[in-house]
Amino acid sequence: MTVKYNQNGELTMDGISLKTIAQSFGTPTIVYDELQIREQMRRYHRAFKDSGLKYNISYASKAFTCLQMVKLVAEEDLQLDVVSEGELYTALEAGFEPSRIHFHGNNKTKHEIRYALENNIGYFVIDSLEEIELIDRYANDTVQVVLRVNPGVEAHTHEFIQTGQEDSKFGLSIQYGLAIKAINKVQQSKYLKLKGVHCHIGSQIEGTEAFIETAKIVLRWLKEQDIQVELLNLGGGFGIKYVEGDESFPIESGIKDITDAIKSEIKVLGIDAPEIGIEPGRSIVGEAGVTLYEVGTIKEIPEINKYVSIDGGMSDHIRTALYDAKYQALLVNRNEEADDSVTIAGKLCESGDIIIKDAKLPSSVKRGDYLAILSTGAYHYSMASNYNQMQKPSVFFLKDGKAREVIKRQSLRQLIINDTK
Repeated sequence: MTVKYNQNGELTMDGISLKTIAQSFGTPTIVYDELQIREQMRRYHRAFKDSGLKYNISYASKAFTCLQMVKLVAEEDLQLDVVSEGELYTALEAGFEPSRIHFHGNNKTKHEIRYALENNIGYFVIDSLEEIELIDRYANDTVQVVLRVNPGVEAHTHEFIQTGQEDSKFGLSIQYGLAIKAINKVQQSKYLKLKGVHCHIGSQIEGTEAFIETAKIVLRWLKEQDIQVELLNLGGGFGIKYVEGDESFPIESGIKDITDAIKSEIKVLGIDAPEIGIEPGRSIVGEAGVTLYEVGTIKEIPEINKYVSIDGGMSDHIRTALYDAKYQALLVNRNEEADDSVTIAGKLCESGDIIIKDAKLPSSVKRGDYLAILSTGAYHYSMASNYNQMQKPSVFFLKDGKAREVIKRQSLRQLIINDTK
């Protein structure tokens, strides 16, 4: 856990009182333990170096991105995945090396393709037969591409974040012949060069079995088709701990199990070892982030429920409404026994704006207290909206006892900056 209580009973991160952060900068505010982010990246590096295989690690921008986050990724020698013109623009504005950027997405627009080509990105991750034609049409020089295939593996996770099964908007099916059609089409194109294959089977996956099964299916398929590739990218989806009972993906032992299985399989198949790629996002930033809120109205319905309302909601915390995701809350300004069960509710005009059901909090919680929702570093700011004209929160990186603002709180003026009068 990235937070702990100090001797004054205040919740801290990296030695900094989160009560002080909330009082100084307002709420809602998302704070990250910068050293924890860096350490997660380094753990992946160390695990792969121990395997002896050639590898690359790409940070998945969609989990959380901003200029300072991109710079941090570069400093830790990771590559970068983007899925939109906006994510690519952010990366380029941060000075990220274009050749280390990979462009994903199931429906890249013509404009996005041209923009990526103009900036000489590392490679496109092909997601459809039609995309092959589009990229070849707009290219005027060799373009590296990686083919996203569907191995037919159903990861044990929420159905909305499963992506490797046959019925998916992503990728090209191995079983139904779309993947080999795509490879043939790439080989017949004028400018495209096949660098490798890619697969992503889902998100919030705690174990290694699905990754190992996926790698074996793809390697055997490549052998059957007599296709040698430079890169086998297994995607991301490595799980994190949100609440008690969750298991974070075991980076060291997990990567060892996966790479050992790959080495064994390529030996059996008699093929050269490809470079192994992964794309962690959530497991890099998820547990490093905490969202701070101020408590407002407390409404108790006798023998039914007790609602503790906060000054944010589904505009900055949508995952509970989307996936019925589970979270843990802690009282920031007092270290007291969590002897009450409450529902933490957002302030937006939606009955579904619930952050945590059956949250354990001290019965003394009152208006003006601060709450910390743990493990909100991934898919919170990046999925934030202006619903109800709510302003997006500020974001801080905490390191060496200092708080560094990396995203300013959205102003009221910015809410209407694009409106016409």
